[in-house]
Amino acid sequence: MKIKRIAHLGIAVKDLEPPKELYTKKLHLEFTGEEVVETQKVRVSFIKVGETNLELLFPTAADSPVAKFLETRGEGFHHIALEVEDIDAAVAELQAAGVRLIDEKPREGAHHSRVAFIHPKSTFGLLVELVQYS
Repeated sequence: MKIKRIAHLGIAVKDLEPPKELYTKKLHLEFTGEEVVETQKVRVSFIKVGETNLELLFPTAADSPVAKFLETRGEGFHHIALEVEDIDAAVAELQAAGVRLIDEKPREGAHHSRVAFIHPKSTFGLLVELVQYS
């Protein structure tokens, strides 16, 4: 598996506007877009930081994974996303190595990407997202 870079850091928020204002108006970072990822029941806003992004995550439904995260842990750091060259090969390699995955097969993500999450029990408590952009 080839990891190319940290694609983004996911931050769960209860409201998108205050953190967008902080990062763009006070820290002078660039807002690069927003979209809804229906499969995850989440609206995401991207803030560019050099070669990576902050991904602000706002739940669009009470039963979304991010809504559950906010209920139990509150706002804050949610996950790290690592860009991989070939997500299918990465998932297969991790499965063969016995790494526990949330996603046995890659699925649709934001920005026309394919994603798969590694279970935090395999990564010392950190939710890790693998992402491949098309």
